[in-house]
Amino acid sequence: MRILTAQQTREAEAVAFEKYSTEAQLMLAAGTQCFHAMQKKYGKALEKAVVAVVCGNGKNAGDGFVMARLLHEKCGCSVTVILADKAPTIAEPLQYFQAMGEEVLVKQLESIDSIDADFIVDCIFGIGFHGEARPPFDRAFQLVNDSRAKVVAVDIPSGVNADDGSVGHICVQADLTVAVSTLKYGHVLPPGNAFCGEVRVVDIGIPQDCYSGDYAFTSSSRDIRRLFRPRSKNANKGTFGHQLNICSSRNMTGAGILCARGALRSGVGLLKCAFPKSCYPAYAANLPEALMLPLSENEHKTLSIGCINALEQTLDWADSIVLGCGLDINEDTQVIVSTVLKDAKCPVILDADGINILSAGIDLLEHISTPFVLTPHPGEMARLAGISIAEVQADRIGTAKRMAQKTGAVVVLKGANTVVTDGERVYINMTGNPGMAKAGMGDLLAGMIGAFAAQKMDLFAAAQAAVYIHGLCGDITARELSQRGMTVSDMAQLLGALMSEFE
Repeated sequence: MRILTAQQTREAEAVAFEKYSTEAQLMLAAGTQCFHAMQKKYGKALEKAVVAVVCGNGKNAGDGFVMARLLHEKCGCSVTVILADKAPTIAEPLQYFQAMGEEVLVKQLESIDSIDADFIVDCIFGIGFHGEARPPFDRAFQLVNDSRAKVVAVDIPSGVNADDGSVGHICVQADLTVAVSTLKYGHVLPPGNAFCGEVRVVDIGIPQDCYSGDYAFTSSSRDIRRLFRPRSKNANKGTFGHQLNICSSRNMTGAGILCARGALRSGVGLLKCAFPKSCYPAYAANLPEALMLPLSENEHKTLSIGCINALEQTLDWADSIVLGCGLDINEDTQVIVSTVLKDAKCPVILDADGINILSAGIDLLEHISTPFVLTPHPGEMARLAGISIAEVQADRIGTAKRMAQKTGAVVVLKGANTVVTDGERVYINMTGNPGMAKAGMGDLLAGMIGAFAAQKMDLFAAAQAAVYIHGLCGDITARELSQRGMTVSDMAQLLGALMSEFE
């Protein structure tokens, strides 16, 4: 599914007006589909409910006027339209304002002190908002937020910039956002995404040939399933690839084990784990399916420079390499990361301390020939790019694209709505939840990306599929347990069964 800017949306609508429809017809379709989305979400709770539809004086208000009439006619709701500014003057909204009927009450914002309703429909701005909310609109936002009603935002919550997710000092906090035609960047980028609640997209009949220009995209389970090839009946374990994980230190043994579990549950044929020898008891107890390569360690109980020969002898065996989970940072591990990147003959997934080691010498990435994936969280990206975390979060797509273009990597910028990019294509993930904000989640993900890469999946597709399934696994785990109580190990346990949806 496309993710568009406000301008791209307007351009698509303009083409649709010219070739297929009228503005009034699309407005009717938008209001009708938003009503159906609200009805599907809330069901019987809408019957005879008290509903306030808060409208501005732009085209978004027209959708609200259509919804007001339908809520009264179809659900028996007691509906009041609250005009935040003045009565509509644009032809199409005015048409539907006049068609609401006498049963729908109309009030001016200045005449009310509070909104007492079961539901509020936010049609104040839509995708046209930018900057700060000025009077009287800031007061309208505040009254909506002060109410105990369920809030349904049409297209995007008022006060959220549709192009970049930025917000002013106040914006509407929605429980449900009904995105019209497509997602907008404000639905998926922070901080605006936090104000959207649940997001549902409705089709209002704009044909695909009306859209043009570059855009990011998101995926459904059906889209992700298409990335996987059927597993042949005549396959053997070599068919599904050899993965080498170079991970762990004595103090972070679990990172490598979680990475290995992610790989094993994602279908890799053979997994070999390289780690400091003091980690062997933990690996042997937890990973009976993996091949073990315990290696020499230094006084810090991390891999030592003395293990490089043994590592180099196994690099040619690998179809993918995951490097960095729990590795720790010192002179020895710095040399190991540099050597593996230079000598690897297969895709490398660089995670955690592998990325942190590069922060002091990112130019190394410009000179390696093997394809690779970088999987930073915002803090790691900030160190890698030489900027602040706030700057990363303010421009997640741009930061990730620039890093991909600079290094030639597929970049996975983790966080809410993880960004995957190769510098041209941009995928924004919609699965996952706050319960996944826990140590070890990235290790599991790195193992999954490595497994898909070992199975000869295109690196961008491997990252896209892993991020989606990882988030979906987190969503299912949260439903079965709780966001607070779920762990990475719970997700790893569930992952194998979840993969059946993608065979």
